[in-house]
Amino acid sequence: MYRRITAVLAGVAAAAATIGFAGSAAASVPCGAQAKACVKLSSNTAWLMDGGKVVRGGVPVTVGKSAYPTPAGTFHVQYKDIDHYSKEFNGPMPYSVFFTTTGVAFHQGSLKVQSHGCVHLSHADAVAFYDTLHPGDVVQVVK
Repeated sequence: MYRRITAVLAGVAAAAATIGFAGSAAASVPCGAQAKACVKLSSNTAWLMDGGKVVRGGVPVTVGKSAYPTPAGTFHVQYKDIDHYSKEFNGPMPYSVFFTTTGVAFHQGSLKVQSHGCVHLSHADAVAFYDTLHPGDVVQVVK
């Protein structure tokens, strides 16, 4: 019984340390307070923000391959399409949030395969980005 309690307490301590670590990671978000979404290309990480505070993330993403790089800069959400289908690349782009005028978007996609410039998110993260972001919101993409 003593060992079981010790194991549970060790698990709680490990969880607390993880939560503390996640909180300190928020301090290293590389985007400004105006950003509602932030992407760091070099670490394949994205965040949802509100007034400079992290509300989700950092979450893993995949970005554009070298032939189709995800552009760095400050953008604004253009529009959203929950069931977008890319005619150009012949594939579904569920939960799309377009943030450039050239068709670059956050959307659900493979976290193992680089994109044609878009930011791939897991299903849960794509839903969260879709639900949180609205036309006009600031998106910052940094190297």
